[in-house]
Amino acid sequence: MAPPKNAPKPGRTLLALFAIMVVLAGLAVWQGQTKPKLGLDLAGGTTVTLTAKTANGKNPPANQMNQAVKIMTKRVNGLGVSDAEVAKQGSNNIVVNVPGEGQGRVVNLIGTTAKLQFRQVFAVADGKPSSGAVPAPSPSPSKGTGEKKDGGKSPSPSVSASPSGSASPSASSTPRGRALSGALTAPTPKPSGSAAPSSTPSASSPLGQPSGQPTAPTQDYPGVTDKAVISQFEALNCYGGDRRAPGSNDPNRKFVAACDQDEESGQAAKYILGPVRVLGENVSSATAMPPNAQQGQASWSVSLKFDGTGARQFGEVTTAASQAYQQNPSSPQAQVAIVLDGQVVSAPSIREGAITGGTASIDGPPDSFDQQYATDLANVLKYGALPLEFKQSSIDEVSSTLGSDQLTGGLIAGAIGLGLVVLYCLFYYRGLGLVAVSSLVVASVITYEAVVILGEGMGFRLSLPHIIGLIVSIGITADSFIVYFERLRDELRAGRKLRSSVENAWKRARRTILVADAVTFLAALVLYFLAVGGVAGFAFAMGLTTLIDVIVVFFFTKPMVALLARTNFFGRGHPMSGLDPRRLHKAQDTSAPAARTTSQEA
Repeated sequence: MAPPKNAPKPGRTLLALFAIMVVLAGLAVWQGQTKPKLGLDLAGGTTVTLTAKTANGKNPPANQMNQAVKIMTKRVNGLGVSDAEVAKQGSNNIVVNVPGEGQGRVVNLIGTTAKLQFRQVFAVADGKPSSGAVPAPSPSPSKGTGEKKDGGKSPSPSVSASPSGSASPSASSTPRGRALSGALTAPTPKPSGSAAPSSTPSASSPLGQPSGQPTAPTQDYPGVTDKAVISQFEALNCYGGDRRAPGSNDPNRKFVAACDQDEESGQAAKYILGPVRVLGENVSSATAMPPNAQQGQASWSVSLKFDGTGARQFGEVTTAASQAYQQNPSSPQAQVAIVLDGQVVSAPSIREGAITGGTASIDGPPDSFDQQYATDLANVLKYGALPLEFKQSSIDEVSSTLGSDQLTGGLIAGAIGLGLVVLYCLFYYRGLGLVAVSSLVVASVITYEAVVILGEGMGFRLSLPHIIGLIVSIGITADSFIVYFERLRDELRAGRKLRSSVENAWKRARRTILVADAVTFLAALVLYFLAVGGVAGFAFAMGLTTLIDVIVVFFFTKPMVALLARTNFFGRGHPMSGLDPRRLHKAQDTSAPAARTTSQEA
C-alpha cells in the first residue's frame, strides 16, 4: 500500500536542518569570526570617564545628569547587545564600560553631544582669518575628507529632500557624482574672489534670542546685526584646533560663527549663521539608508523625519532660502546650514520653493560616508542630544573582572548538570535517550553558531549572565522532548502501533511544547526590556535558546523519532529501545495498585 501524499518526510526535514547549520557555519567563517566574543567580566574592555562641562564651571543639575545617563544607555543598546555599562559617578562624571579592546569609536558615539540645528547662512568665506569684506561664494564644492572623532575619515555630507507643492524636481549632477532633487542641487559652496555678498534680505523668523545688543545691519554683512559675531567670524581659523567656534553650539544665540567639517581638502569654509530655525529635538526618527542608484545616490545616507513642528519650521526656512535664491542665486542666504555639535555638516542651496514634506536626508561621498558612519550618525540623532557637553577625563584598558577560577567553576557546574541530564535520559529512556542526547548536541551547535554570528553582527558578547542563561536552556530543551516521549509511551500503552503512535503523540505534544516555550520566551522578553546590564543579558540568552529549542524539537527530535520508528530495533520494541510495549504495560500495572490504594485511603 502506497503511503499517503501528505505523509511526513522526516529525512527531508533533517536534511534541511543540517543545511541550515552548514549555512550558519559558513556565515561565521565568512565573517572571519569562529569564536564567541567575550564580555567585560570575561575579557576586560575599555573604561572611560566623561566629565560634564558647564558654562559657570559648577556641577550640573542632577536631572540633566540622569537624562544624559538614559540617553547614553539607549545609544549603547542601539549599538547591539554588548553588555556595556553606563553609570553616574559623583555629581559631574559618567563612567562608561565597554567590553573589548579598542572601543574608542563606541565611546565617542556614546559621549557625542549630537546637537543638531538648521540655520540659514548669512555669510561664507575661506576658513583662514581675514579682515575687511567677506568674499562671495563660488560654485566650487567642498570635498569632505575631515577627520572623525574616532580617528577615521569624516565626510562632509549634503542634505536633500523631496519638494512638495508645485515645484517640479529636476536632477542635476553635483561634483561629487550624485544627483539630487531640483530643490537642493548645490552643495556647500567655497569662496573665491573678493566681492561682497549680495544684500538679499532674510525672511527668517528667529527662534533664539540675540547674544548681544543688536545694531543696524552692516554693509559688508547684510542682515547680520551682531558686531561681536562679525569680529569673531573674521578672526576665525578653521584650519586648526577643534574647529568648534565658541558659542557655535548654543541654540539661544541669534547669530553664530562656525566652521565646516572639511579640513584636509584645503578648502575649509567658515560661516555666519542666523537664528536656529529647526532643532534636533524636532527630528522624530533617523535611519541609515543604503545607496539608491535609481535616485543617483552612490553613498549611504541618513534619512531624517521631522515631527509636526519640525516639518513646519523646515518649510519656513526653506521658503526663506528659496526666495533669496530667486532674487540672487549667489546669495549666501539661499543656503540652509545643517549644524552638528557646532560644525556645519553641509549648507546646500534651496532652489525650488518650500520643502514641506517633513523629511530630509544627509549623505556624502561614498569613500567616507559608509555604512558604519551612517549607522553611527543615525544612532546618535535617533535618541536625541545630550543635555550637557562632556569631555573625556580618562580612558583606560581594564582586565577582566571575573577570575578564571570563577569561570572554570561555572563551566564545571554546567557540565555536571548536562552530564546528569544525559545519564537520566539514558537510564530512563534507554535507546530513546540517544535521541534526547542528540537533540542537546544539535541545540548546542546551533546556539554556538548563533552566538558567534551575533557577536560579529550586533556586538553580542558572551558574559557570565549569558552563560547562566545558556545553562538554564538545557532544562528547557530537556522538557520539550520529555513531553513528547511521554506522550509517545502513553500511545504505546494504549496498544497502538509505534509508527502511528509517533504521529498521534506529536499532535498531542507539540501544542504543549509551543505553549511552554511561548511562556518562557515572553518572560525573557519582558525581563530584557525592563532590566539592564547582566540581567538583560541573561534574558537575551534565555530567549535565544528558547527559539532554538523550538527549531530543534520540530526539525530534529520529531523527525529523528519518526525515522527510528521504521527500524527493527525500535519498531519491534526491543527491551533496550525504551519503547518495549510489555515493559511499558508492566510499569503501568505495577503503578496501578498503588494508585487504587491511595484512592481508597483518601
